[in-house]
Amino acid sequence: MTDPLAGFWAQVSFQPDPFQVKAAQAVLDGRSVVVTAPTGSGKTLVAEAAIHLALESGKRAFYTTPIKALSNQKFGDLIEVHGSDRVGLLTGDNVVNGDAPIVVMTTEVLRNMVYATSSQLDDVEIVVLDEVHYLQDRTRGAVWEEVIIHTPQRIKLVSLSATISNNAEFAEWIGTRRGSTALITAEKRPVPLESMYMVKDKTGSRDLHLLPTFVVRDGRRRPNPRVEHMLGIERGRRRRFKTPNRTEVIERLASEKMLPAIYFIFSRAGCDSAAHRLLDAGVVLTTADERSSIRRVAEERTAHLRDDDLGVLGYDRFVAGLEAGVAAHHAGMVPAFKETVEELFALGLVKAVFATETLALGINMSARSVVIENLSKFNGESHEPLRPGDYTQLTGRAGRRGIDVEGFGIVLHSPFVKFSDVIEIADVGSHELRSSFRPTYNMTANLVANYREGEAEELLEASFASFQRVGDSEEAAGRVAALEHQLSLEQAQARCERGSVSEYLAAIEAAPPDRRRSGIGALLNSGIVIDVDGGSRDGRYVVIKRLSSKDGGARYLVLSTSGRVSTLGYKQIPETSVAAGRIDLPMPFKPRDRRFIQETLRRLRRVLPRESSKVPRVHTLIQHPVAECPDAATHVAALRKANRISRQLDRLRSAQLGSGFGLLEEFRSIRAILEELGYVDGWALTARGSRLRTLYNELDLLLSESVERGHLHGLEPAELAALASVFVFEPRSDHSSPADWPSGELGRRWDRIEDLWEDLSKMETAHRISHTRRPDPGFGRIAFEWASGADLENLSMGGMAPGDFVRVSRQLSDLLRQLRDGVNELGPDARAALALVDRGVVAAQGVES
Repeated sequence: MTDPLAGFWAQVSFQPDPFQVKAAQAVLDGRSVVVTAPTGSGKTLVAEAAIHLALESGKRAFYTTPIKALSNQKFGDLIEVHGSDRVGLLTGDNVVNGDAPIVVMTTEVLRNMVYATSSQLDDVEIVVLDEVHYLQDRTRGAVWEEVIIHTPQRIKLVSLSATISNNAEFAEWIGTRRGSTALITAEKRPVPLESMYMVKDKTGSRDLHLLPTFVVRDGRRRPNPRVEHMLGIERGRRRRFKTPNRTEVIERLASEKMLPAIYFIFSRAGCDSAAHRLLDAGVVLTTADERSSIRRVAEERTAHLRDDDLGVLGYDRFVAGLEAGVAAHHAGMVPAFKETVEELFALGLVKAVFATETLALGINMSARSVVIENLSKFNGESHEPLRPGDYTQLTGRAGRRGIDVEGFGIVLHSPFVKFSDVIEIADVGSHELRSSFRPTYNMTANLVANYREGEAEELLEASFASFQRVGDSEEAAGRVAALEHQLSLEQAQARCERGSVSEYLAAIEAAPPDRRRSGIGALLNSGIVIDVDGGSRDGRYVVIKRLSSKDGGARYLVLSTSGRVSTLGYKQIPETSVAAGRIDLPMPFKPRDRRFIQETLRRLRRVLPRESSKVPRVHTLIQHPVAECPDAATHVAALRKANRISRQLDRLRSAQLGSGFGLLEEFRSIRAILEELGYVDGWALTARGSRLRTLYNELDLLLSESVERGHLHGLEPAELAALASVFVFEPRSDHSSPADWPSGELGRRWDRIEDLWEDLSKMETAHRISHTRRPDPGFGRIAFEWASGADLENLSMGGMAPGDFVRVSRQLSDLLRQLRDGVNELGPDARAALALVDRGVVAAQGVES
């Protein structure tokens, strides 16, 4: 019998790796597969083998990706192999040859097909889920689980993922949903990675050191002792070592023949600034022939953009950087510019790309070196250190298969990061894949439409979130039990026979700030010596003078026993602090004079530790029976700690709900809300519910209610585009955007939508489920101006990056298509609004249609 894979392997120009052969054989044997392997190891070859098998049997194959840019890239790759007549593309805003034997699409498109029981699935044999680890994405991850759960059982899934630590758990779950499933794991990088450390020495003869992060001694991998010794000689405030600047780094890599490089900077502005800095510094990394090729590619990639748009986008400076061999790459750039950078880098013409971490996901750009400037990044609330899995993901781009013998992952020295921390982060590691699955209003409507009640609930329980719950429940129960025990201890400590500690604490919190503390923090004067007990400022100080209050609280200029002058606020003085005495300050009073400070310090150090009887007691400030208790401070501290533990317990229980705990309860609550609002009747959809099925939006129910109540009806097309944007725009900050509507009518419509959101939030609170995100009007005026015919140069974008404008406009176009196709009475208006939005730089695609 002829091996169906023989013809495929014969076309491969290199010897496939064992994991690729094993995975392809599993597909041939009729099994689904989960392939986890490092970036650049060749997972895509498994997908190509599976596609080959589908075509050989006269069936079709779907290739899904998480982002449109990656879909466009895969579309082009597959056309090179199979020809344009056999490959199609479906990305919501782009439809090319949709009936082809091979169709590339975003995962959302497949999910929508599955829920609509589309006939397009009838002859599909293989579905490739590329970058399936996106399943943990907060806003979109549930889509992957919906596809895995609901895709017809006869279709085999080929799931491709970066390295994850719990791959066996993930494959086992897929097996419960899809039947026999093979886990294929490749842990070895195709090109070995050498971790490096770069530091600038301000005093040495060689001012820039590039050293291995690890060395091998006695067969064991250890931190490089040379780096440890070098950094260990740095003492005191005068820093000998510093972070190399970006120009120095690239020039050094060029001299060491370690280009091309991807230089990760966790800031769009930082990426742009770095590219401009190298250009302004006159750095040129290309030859004359390369510069000619670069300009030709750039012109071809941007030929569909108007000259005036190119002027607004800074095309000339962009191309000048490309010709020098440097570029930025981030989500704030328009797609044509990003695609130009990607193509030129893949061709080896651009030598240094400054990129945000989004480049580490999906896009096929490999380098010889990867540079990581900072080992922490902003998560939206605070800066958090990178984890070993982050380092593995970022450096996965280092080392070009078939070109480089090894790749380099380079961490830059920072005076704020210990070398031991670098060692820990640069160690081999991988992320644990965690489900983000939660039922939504749209999902609930589709479950009601497609399944019986018992079947729908079984499917929810079949999610990866529920699967992980089994393992999580014991651990979580242990954490809850430990916190509950600690809570009972603190509550016992917080009881006082003299009265209610809760009332006393409330009285303290309600008092003016200067009276909240034990008197220590409120009544200090110049010359008082205070022993601060605990907290971040633990130690002895003398008060030099009282400063103007801030936020209603006392502030002092103080001198510590170490000789440091600083500011001490009342919030930094715990209630257990005591006054240890008083000293006379030197005269003349010159608190910034060196001799004054030295004499004050000499007098401070002569004061012996002692508690002062002159310190006012709490009861002199807050009148309450508990204030008379000698253990009042202990009771209050225990109650505050008990309150913190209670909040921890609340957060833990909430996290359990969102991590697979209580999925059925949340589903039933969502269904109850839909029943109250007339979307379901028992276990059947109403006309409203049927319409909700077609609305795929993060704010699905709010959008549907706005449609049902007529808030989007009777508007001019540009007005409809503006108002619809509130459902897709999400600001990059935590603060809601101010409403700036071009007409009073739009302002009134927005007020109704905002009131509707508040009503929905109250319902969600009553049913104890997570709130729908607040809609945001921040894109409304921009959308109105664009839809009214304004060009890119004259838009009131208020600092929004062009790439963000294009991205949000495309999301708005997707929503308008949904309204056009799913809401009959809005169809003509939505169609007209779509035509006004989907034009120019917004409509420009890198794929021919």
